[in-house]
Amino acid sequence: MTTPWILHQQQGRVLTLTLHRPQARNALSTPCLQQLVERLEQAEADNDIGAVVIAGGARFFAAGADLHELQQQDLPATLRDPRPLLWQRLAQFSKPLLAAVNGYALGAGCELALACDIVICGESARFGLPEITLGLMPGAGGTQRLIRCVGKSRASQMVLSGEAIDARLALQSGLVSEVCIDALTLERTQQLAARIAQQAPLALRAAKQALRQADETGLTQGLAMERQQFAALAATEDRREGIAAFFEKRTPHYKGR
Repeated sequence: MTTPWILHQQQGRVLTLTLHRPQARNALSTPCLQQLVERLEQAEADNDIGAVVIAGGARFFAAGADLHELQQQDLPATLRDPRPLLWQRLAQFSKPLLAAVNGYALGAGCELALACDIVICGESARFGLPEITLGLMPGAGGTQRLIRCVGKSRASQMVLSGEAIDARLALQSGLVSEVCIDALTLERTQQLAARIAQQAPLALRAAKQALRQADETGLTQGLAMERQQFAALAATEDRREGIAAFFEKRTPHYKGR
């Protein structure tokens, strides 16, 4: 029987996935990451789910990769590692993905938060990429996503020194969008996810794709893609419904068409 490393709970159109390896500080082992990706892919295909929240524990969101696994990997094993494909599959998730972070988000845990669209954290949160202190470097998007998020100087300091930053610096640097008291972190994240999940599914998908492209392309190409997505929505029923509901002063009823 497979150990459930990922707990799941659905409230309305919001699915919450909670990392559950307390004995390992929620370290993202390969089986744990596999389960997370599989849950996300199930949510991708479920029209009743509009947004997903990833949460951890009170003291550890996720303490990194599983060092016991890394210790066993030589170069050939590293080259055959299934994890890069799992991270790629996670990055392809097209619905809004939010992280609710309390405590430490280190290494792969920090990279998981960076892979989310929105990060809300508690006052106890600490974000870091300490791989350099182990003779390693980030390998799941840490260097690439962090520098786009917080800029060259802050990212270089974090990656090259291994030092973590606290919630205040994370907010100041743009790594997170809000800081809450720890007891309200998950509730606030779920509240925001519920608001997002009420919006038109096709518009959410298009907007998320355009936002992600902004990190990966130049301005001219990004603007062209944004306009293409905007134009494509003109043919949807949901666009007509959204505008009609506005003028009729009622709640829109979106169908994802």
